[in-house]
Amino acid sequence: MNLEWIPYSGFQLRKTGVHFDALRVDGEDGRRLALLMEAITGGEPGPVVAEANGRRAVYFLVPVGSTLGKAWPAGVTRLNTTANKVSYVPVPALCGRTWPLAWYCPPTRPGRFVHALLLLNAASALLR
Repeated sequence: MNLEWIPYSGFQLRKTGVHFDALRVDGEDGRRLALLMEAITGGEPGPVVAEANGRRAVYFLVPVGSTLGKAWPAGVTRLNTTANKVSYVPVPALCGRTWPLAWYCPPTRPGRFVHALLLLNAASALLR
């Protein structure tokens, strides 16, 4: 699979608004949300990156622009690029040494991202 935004090795920061935007949920809430999204989608929620240290963030990669205009619940951080803000998301390679990052759910094909409205509904139900 050739996705130009995935590094060949290690990990790199990718600017949001180019290939994807992202939503970050920290700690156990992020892992629980990733598990719920995996269950809802039959094991293919779209690309989800998990961090093993620090805030133990989970990044849900969504289509560009899909984080805007929605009331995300507390605990969800929007990572996007607007006129007043630029965000970056850490993206690991598909294999090799990528610690502290790993694919919780790797990308399955070009253009396939986490469905933002499905994620919003799942996050709203889980993060009350």
